[in-house]
Amino acid sequence: MTTNPDTKVKSLYDYQKRDLAEIFDRIDNKSDDYNLVYQLPTGGGKTVIFSEIVRKYLKEKQKKVVILTHRIELCKQTSKMLNGFNVKNKVINSKVKELDDQNEYECFVAMVETLNNRLQDDKLELEDIGLVIIDEAHYNSFRKLFKYFEHCFILGVTATPLSSNFKLPMKDNYKELIVGDSISSLVNQGFLAQAVTHTYDVGLSGLTIGMNGDYTVKSSEKLYIDSSMQDKLLQSYNDVCKGKKTLIFNNGIRTSIEVEETFKRAGIEVRHLDNTNTKEERKEILKWFKNKPDAVLTSVSILTTGFDEPSVECIILNRATKSLTLYYQMIGR
Repeated sequence: MTTNPDTKVKSLYDYQKRDLAEIFDRIDNKSDDYNLVYQLPTGGGKTVIFSEIVRKYLKEKQKKVVILTHRIELCKQTSKMLNGFNVKNKVINSKVKELDDQNEYECFVAMVETLNNRLQDDKLELEDIGLVIIDEAHYNSFRKLFKYFEHCFILGVTATPLSSNFKLPMKDNYKELIVGDSISSLVNQGFLAQAVTHTYDVGLSGLTIGMNGDYTVKSSEKLYIDSSMQDKLLQSYNDVCKGKKTLIFNNGIRTSIEVEETFKRAGIEVRHLDNTNTKEERKEILKWFKNKPDAVLTSVSILTTGFDEPSVECIILNRATKSLTLYYQMIGR
């Protein structure tokens, strides 16, 4: 991705331009209410591509765009990227109660829950929307909003086009899937880093599978909190990751807190993060992680999608999973 110094608008790589052309072929030739999914691996530049789609769409179609995300951090990242494409946009967050100034904007970036609440309560009405883009479209929380955009072209984007709930497949909401370059192709072209992997044998016989088809938090925590597992984790960190910025994924809050305590006892600077932290706490912890070269961050369910920290050198999957979606989201960091 490069920047044109004359217009200050970012330009796309060849593979991104190819996918953009294919997506616009559907926008131009399918019905106005067509539902399309676009898949590209994490790091391939989905936000860049759909920001250029927004810019091009606004120029050619003279209708407005809504972009939906499931996390406030993604709203901010997306809004910043749109600014780089000279798209005047407004973030609809919890502070926005009405949209008296919507005529001043071409594009709206909204949290799914916030927008759903406003639409349900008739607090706001989005006018002249032609295109809806859904970021991390494999999450099912977006389904509740489809009824408000029945006459719009809907583009879902994701690295993993597999529903987060196997009982609610994405084919129920989307008519077509466009597949971008593979991970191996992007690695070979130099756009993604070649990962070096290390594995450690762990007995998983004690794990049980829950209703969602993945290992339960309860059985995972019983296994991973065990002192022998904590010792094995610490040893693997010292063998491979010591002195490097490291992100650890866990399947339960108790496990992650135990990891934090284990690493602290070993004299390693570490922080824990989960979805119970406040926005202020999350911001402070992520700032610490960004600025400290050898920081260790142990987390649960909050950094698996949309989290982008290029300085990360090591990722530890301190959990087993049967979810291909979750696995790709974790290693994609």
